[in-house]
Amino acid sequence: MAQHSSFLSNTTSPVTDDTVVHNTTATTIGALILCLVFLLGFPGNFFVIWSILARARKQSVTTLLIVNLAFADGSLMALTPFFIIYLVMKKWVFKTAMCKLLFYLCLANMYASIHLIMMMSLYRLVAVLWPQRISVITSRRTVRWVLAVVWVLVMIASVPAIIFRDVRFRGNTTVCESFHDNDNHAVFQYMLELILGFLIPYSVIIVSYICILRRIRQTRFRRRIRSEKLILAIVLTFCLFWFPYHVINIVQVSWALCPKGPIRDMLGNIWHSSRAVTSAIAFISSCVNPVLYFFAGKSYIRREGLAFMARLFEGTGLDSATRKSRQNSQNSRDKDKDADAVMLKDKEPDSVTNSSSNVKPVKNGK
Repeated sequence: MAQHSSFLSNTTSPVTDDTVVHNTTATTIGALILCLVFLLGFPGNFFVIWSILARARKQSVTTLLIVNLAFADGSLMALTPFFIIYLVMKKWVFKTAMCKLLFYLCLANMYASIHLIMMMSLYRLVAVLWPQRISVITSRRTVRWVLAVVWVLVMIASVPAIIFRDVRFRGNTTVCESFHDNDNHAVFQYMLELILGFLIPYSVIIVSYICILRRIRQTRFRRRIRSEKLILAIVLTFCLFWFPYHVINIVQVSWALCPKGPIRDMLGNIWHSSRAVTSAIAFISSCVNPVLYFFAGKSYIRREGLAFMARLFEGTGLDSATRKSRQNSQNSRDKDKDADAVMLKDKEPDSVTNSSSNVKPVKNGK
């Protein structure tokens, strides 16, 4: 116990029983949310993966992005039983390695989800602004390379969860929390999550949709396609459920930077009592996408059965928007060709008359 006391005296966390699991109401609500999330999200996301891989007629850029997003969300759902046990028992019963690994995977899947959603928005932007070059810029081979790079960067960006997360004795319980040798470490960890997991991707998403809407207003083709609504719904729901988590990150950063006093104590109470609930709410974002897909693809269920999910992305995916844009461009070119043909046809009688008047009769073969 002397070792634990000496460690706690050097940390920035209070030595009282103010842990993320000390609040009975918060842990109960968090556990209930995670149970519902697991029941919906785990089978839902893996049904999406199975449907696309087994039933889709071809693998497009859209399906690649959706499969990766469903894999990230489904993997996160598979981890929820560990956190349910943690909240119900109010102590960490697993080893230190599991503490570091589970929170590392959670952070990695959070980064992966938002950056995959950002890629969907960028792909939609390219499809609207440069429909003629979409096949070159976003070929499936290029998208696979980009996805590989994104996953590598996500795994690197999540390393702080391994460094700062540890199992410690706090009061009368054992917790798996982020412990920092000084306040600068706490600021670094949570500001990194805020910048890489929220500010940068959502700035790109907002700019992309502003450009898309401006482009649509400038063109005659203003027909709203179902995929645009679906992707916008994914973006908004992700923001809605992750926003409280990032607000608590800001509170904890403010707590770390605040000098000792009543304000610091108040901020500490806020993030300690809210961390369990906001983290559980963030998990909802990973189970809601299959629900959105279900409502978007209701018209396919009666005709396609279990294959309705694959037909949804084939019929309303981003690639269909690209094909429509290219088809419209091709139709306009065909109309121009038809107009040129009509003009040439109108000129042919005159040209024939002129050419016949200029031909001199040939006599005796000379």
